[in-house]
Amino acid sequence: MLLSLGCQTMREGVIATVIFFIAGVLVILAGANVVPAIWHLNHVVVFTGFILLLLAPIILVSTFLLSVLPKAKDRMDKCEH
Repeated sequence: MLLSLGCQTMREGVIATVIFFIAGVLVILAGANVVPAIWHLNHVVVFTGFILLLLAPIILVSTFLLSVLPKAKDRMDKCEH
């Protein structure tokens, strides 16, 4: 089920957010400092980093919104924290 939220998917959402955020920052830094400006390749790499950086809060917000659904409270109460 697509909108199924449990303990495992909540953890996966937070881990994916952290990975996307760190990858976005690293790709932006690499595009700004390491990648040469041949064929505007550095701009493409920085743009890719910004897309990754933008996806991080989108994943986190969507995970939060799924957790406030009415039936999600019952499933989240069964989690071991």
